[in-house]
Amino acid sequence: MPGDPLRNDAPLRPKRRRALIATALAASLAMLAGCFPISFDDGSDGGGDFADDGCTSVVVATSSEKVNMLDALADAFKESPEMAALDTCATIRPIDVSSGNGARFLSSGEDWPDDDVRRWPTMWSPASTVWTDRVAAAASPSLVGEPESFTHTPIIFGMPETMARALGWPDAEISITDLAALCADPEGWASVGKPLWGSFKISKTNPNTSTTGLSTILMQSYEAADKTADLTAADVTDAAEFSRIFEECVIHYGDTTGKVLTRLYDEAQSGTSGSGYVSAVALEETSLINYNLGNPDSHTVQPGETLTPPREKLVAVYPAGGSMWSDNPITVLGASWVTAEQATAGEAFARFLQTDTAQGILPEFGFRPLDESVPLGDLFTVENGIVAEQPATTLPKPEVAVVSAAIDQWTEIRKPSSVLELIDISGSMDEEIGDGRSKLDGAIEGAQTTLAHFRRTDEVGVWAFTTGLSSSAGAGVGILREVSPLGSDLEQLQSSLDDLRFADREGTPLYDAIAAAYDEMTARAEPGRINAIVVLSDGQDTDSRISLDSLVAKIGTASREGGDDAPVRIFPIAYGEGADTNALARIAEATGGQWFDASDAAKIDLVFASVINNF
Repeated sequence: MPGDPLRNDAPLRPKRRRALIATALAASLAMLAGCFPISFDDGSDGGGDFADDGCTSVVVATSSEKVNMLDALADAFKESPEMAALDTCATIRPIDVSSGNGARFLSSGEDWPDDDVRRWPTMWSPASTVWTDRVAAAASPSLVGEPESFTHTPIIFGMPETMARALGWPDAEISITDLAALCADPEGWASVGKPLWGSFKISKTNPNTSTTGLSTILMQSYEAADKTADLTAADVTDAAEFSRIFEECVIHYGDTTGKVLTRLYDEAQSGTSGSGYVSAVALEETSLINYNLGNPDSHTVQPGETLTPPREKLVAVYPAGGSMWSDNPITVLGASWVTAEQATAGEAFARFLQTDTAQGILPEFGFRPLDESVPLGDLFTVENGIVAEQPATTLPKPEVAVVSAAIDQWTEIRKPSSVLELIDISGSMDEEIGDGRSKLDGAIEGAQTTLAHFRRTDEVGVWAFTTGLSSSAGAGVGILREVSPLGSDLEQLQSSLDDLRFADREGTPLYDAIAAAYDEMTARAEPGRINAIVVLSDGQDTDSRISLDSLVAKIGTASREGGDDAPVRIFPIAYGEGADTNALARIAEATGGQWFDASDAAKIDLVFASVINNF
C-alpha cells in the first residue's frame, strides 16, 4: 500500500507442518466460526498431576462451574457402595472443558487434543444434553453413550439488585418481552424513571460454544411464539425480528459469562457503577450464586482460598414466559481410548450420582437436585438473590433441527460489528513459540483463521505497529486495511496479512498505536454496532510519546462522555511471557473491554478465536 511500507529484507520463514492439535482445532474453527480456548485445569490437584495411585483413573471432562462439585462428589464416591462393588478402586478426576469445546472435539473424529493421554476423558458432563444430542447427530450416538442428568440449574437473567428492584423485583413478573422493550426504547432506563443509568445493556454468550447463549436464543423464540412447548423451526424463523431487537442491546458476545461477571465484580469492588457496563447478564442460576459468593468466574476454588462477596449482589430475574434448564448430563464415552475397566468405573460413578447421598451434596455448590424433596439450603434464598420457587414454567429442550435453526438464525441477526485489529510486529515477534512457528507466524495465522467469523456486512480493519512505519494513521502505524465492510474481501485480506512477514520490525510504540486506533474508531463508531479494537502485543511499550496514564485518561474520559450509545471497547491479547499484562488490563478496563492471556504463545490460534467470539 502506498505510504504504508511493510517490508523486511529477511527471507520469508517457511511454513512448517503444524502439530495435530492446532490443525484439528483450526479446522473446527473454520467449520463453526469461532470458539474459545480450551481449559484443561484439573480441579482435584490444581496442577494436573495424574500420578498413579493404584486405582482406575476416570477423567470427567466437565463445564467449569461443576469442577468443585464433582471433586466433592468424587470424594464421597470413594466411600460409597457403588465403589465397593468394583473389582478395583477408582479415582474420579474432573477437568474443566467448556461444553461447546467438548462437543467440537468429540465431533471432529480425532483423538482428544491433549498431549497427556492420562487426561483423555472417560466421561463427559456438559451443561446440557443439547450438546450430547449434537454430537450424536454429527458423529455417532454410540460416542456419547447414554447421557443421564444428575442435576440441573435454570437459565435466568442476573441483574444488580438496585436495577432489578427498579423493575419491581422480586414481586413483579418480568418477561423477555419487557427486557426487549427496554432495549428498543431510545430512553433506556429513563423510561422507568432512572435516566442516570443510560441505555439498557445485556450481556450474552456465543451460542456456538455456550449453553447459556444457546438456551437464551431458544428462550427468545419461545417468547416470540408465545409458546411454552413444541417449539418448531418455523417458530424460530418467525421470531427473527423479535430476536434482532433483543440482540441490539447486547454489549458484546462473551466467550464465557465468567469474563463478564469478573468485569462486573471488579467494578462493584472498586465502587464504580456497573450500570455503565451491563444491566443484565444471561446466565445460569448457579453462576449467579457463585458470583454472590465472590467467585464470579466459577473457578476451581483452591484449599485455603478466601472468597469476598461483591458489594452489590446480583439477583435472579426468572423470565415470566419460562426458563430452559441446563440439565447437566453425565455419560461414559464410547471413545476408542476408554478401556473396559474405566467404563465400568464410570458407570458406577454415574449410578452414585443418582443416590440420596450425592443429591444431598449438590445444593452446597449452587445446583438443584433432581429430587425436589431434597432441601435446597441457605444458598437458595432471596437474601442471596434467588427465588427458590422459580422458575414457574419450564421450557423443554427442542428437537436438534430446531436448535440448529436457532444457531443459524443467530449468525444472521447477531449485532453487527466494527472491529479494528491492531497487531504488534516489533522485533521480538521473530521469537519461536515452540511449534515451528515464530510469534509473528502465530499472530498472522490466528488472525487469518478467525476472519471467517465475520459476515460480509461487518466492518473489519487491520493495522500493524512498530517504529519506522508511517501512514495516515500516524507514525509507527501501517495500514493493511482501512475499517470498512468486509464484503467479498476475505481472501484478499487473509493474503494481505502474509505481507506482515516482510515488514521491518523494530520498537514497540504500543500506547501511541492504541491512541491512534482509538481516535479512528471513536470517530466512526455507530450506535447499533459492537465497536471494538483488538490489540495483540508481545512486549512492553518502548517508543510511545503518550504515557500509559495519559492513554488511560484519554480512553476512559471518552468512554464516560458521550460514549454510552456507541462505546469503543478494547480487547488486548497479552502474547507471550514478555507482554505487559498490567498495562493491557488497565487499557481494557478503561473501555469496558476484556484482556486475554496468551502467555502460552503456541495457543495464540485459540486465544485469537476466543477474542473474536465476542463480536
